Amino acid sequence: MMTSDDFQRPVVILTGLGHPAAIASAMEAYMFLADWPTSRRDAVHGFALKACLAAIRGEIEPDTVRGLFASWAEKHDLLAPDAVAFAGRREGSRGHA
Repeated sequence: MMTSDDFQRPVVILTGLGHPAAIASAMEAYMFLADWPTSRRDAVHGFALKACLAAIRGEIEPDTVRGLFASWAEKHDLLAPDAVAFAGRREGSRGHA
């Protein structure tokens, strides 16, 4: 069951050593952003962090945060290239025979 801050689709990012991680909610995005080194934070980081809190409180839609988080991740070269879309295509191509 989805909680109120879940994304419709997770944002797949590359973490340490390029391991993929699926960020599936505003809370998970907030925790990732909160752990981001202070020296590497910028205005977009602050905006995304505040948006996460707003979604957790139910003030904005979680998928608004998803878009902001994905944009921030892309800016920092953390966004996994088409990982979710690729997984969906593979699944679909093996579908019903």
